[in-house]
Amino acid sequence: MTLTGNMLIGPHAICGSREAIRAINPATDQPLEPAYPGGTAEQVEQACALAWAAFDGYRETPLGARAEFLEAIADEIEALGDELIERAMAETGLPLPRIQGERGRTCQQLRTFARTVRAGEWLDVRVDLAQPQRQPLPRADLRQRQVPLGPVAVFGASNFPLAFSVAGGDTASALAAGCPVIVKAHGAHPGTSELVGRAVARAVKKCDLPEGVFSLLFGSGREVGIALVCDPRIKAVGFTGSRSGGIALCKAAQARPEPIPVYAEMSSINPVFLFPAALQTRGEGLAQGFVASLTQGAGQFCTNPGLVIARQGPALDDFIATAAGLVHRSPAQTMLTPGIFNAYQQGVGALAENAHAQRVVTGQTGTGPNQGQAHLFVTRAQDFLADQHLQAEMFGAASLIVQCANDEEIRQVTEHLEGQLTATLHLDDADLDQARALLPTLERKAGRLLVNGWPTGVEVCDAMVHGGPFPATSDPRTTSVGTAAILRFLRPVCYQDFPDTLLPAALKHSNPLQLRRLLDGQREA
Repeated sequence: MTLTGNMLIGPHAICGSREAIRAINPATDQPLEPAYPGGTAEQVEQACALAWAAFDGYRETPLGARAEFLEAIADEIEALGDELIERAMAETGLPLPRIQGERGRTCQQLRTFARTVRAGEWLDVRVDLAQPQRQPLPRADLRQRQVPLGPVAVFGASNFPLAFSVAGGDTASALAAGCPVIVKAHGAHPGTSELVGRAVARAVKKCDLPEGVFSLLFGSGREVGIALVCDPRIKAVGFTGSRSGGIALCKAAQARPEPIPVYAEMSSINPVFLFPAALQTRGEGLAQGFVASLTQGAGQFCTNPGLVIARQGPALDDFIATAAGLVHRSPAQTMLTPGIFNAYQQGVGALAENAHAQRVVTGQTGTGPNQGQAHLFVTRAQDFLADQHLQAEMFGAASLIVQCANDEEIRQVTEHLEGQLTATLHLDDADLDQARALLPTLERKAGRLLVNGWPTGVEVCDAMVHGGPFPATSDPRTTSVGTAAILRFLRPVCYQDFPDTLLPAALKHSNPLQLRRLLDGQREA
């Protein structure tokens, strides 16, 4: 398949006219063909008009048809074969197993949402039957279901060119909810985005859906993104990226005459707590697991363990020594883009110059461009509490160990933390009381709590939460991974005293969709 450099406005391939973006192979610093000219405000308008025209028809597609559409997208992505894998590797510097795994996860997400759509429980049907004889006042017949918000703008992420990009979790969950999607592709991997975007467009046509269900736009600056968020037909935004980028979109969305929700995943350093008994009995294994998680994918994960908190003493000293040896032997890895590499270097440099932190070790140097080295730093609890800069995210394989004098300092450090995606507890039976004392605070601070594991790796399933309090996300009530992500793009509507012929299928008296309803306060079998 020949890459064209074109956007997709519905089924139409359109060449932009603004400054072009061009992918760069980070392993060689060489630009890749073709160039992708950016879209204009007028082209955003066209995409939004198509999405709005498609909305009412798409949102009432039968559940089975919508599920088949999601499955068709997965089939079309897999049909791209090696071409997709090779282009994604060239644009990101990521190795073959990682890209193959990410393609599998992307297709799994789509098929998981297809299963979710068919089951229909996300409609959350609630029926309170009429009680005309009730005294002193009768009760009307009341029925509630969830309906989609409207067209959704999705911003592709830099670090997951497939799973958090054009057909990633935000797009899959929005389409599952019944919302047309307009994707602004990330500038780091436009070729990968075009291939996947065309796969989605083929699935739209194959399933005979309205042409505005999906569009793909490119843009090098703020014009396309801000125009999307500000268009009155866009009703929600999905974003994965930097804190500054997420906040800018939130401000634009709130400044609209009709404010809309922005579901932004932004910043997290994912604290790891090493409790005394665990550290004493298996410190070497903990150090090995920590460094493996830290350096995985050059540390370019939103769940990278960027902070370690433990009580000072010989066991922690041994952990630091073992981890330092492993970091020292860690090879440098190609980072995703020159921009990400430069930002990582600046972050590491700022921490190295901070008088409150001490660099313990640096990993091996690389021979090519954009080679990210692993770094390990230490600080004392009181210094961490005194300096907010020590909580800054370094998007790469760098971590800070906070040495605490006692349990009270651990408590203070925990209370001082910003909102996080994850918090990890490594503990043995003798540590349970200390861990239990921290749990209320950790529940307030993070969206996912782990015991005796590592935060990198996010399972796509019903129970997963990939979210958390600000600045981890802009809305702590939501998740961007797992089937509950569909709830972000829905709202409840109540139907009072409707004749059965006017009710949507989900609410009809005969329950033709065979949904598990909440009927007069009791969940049906």
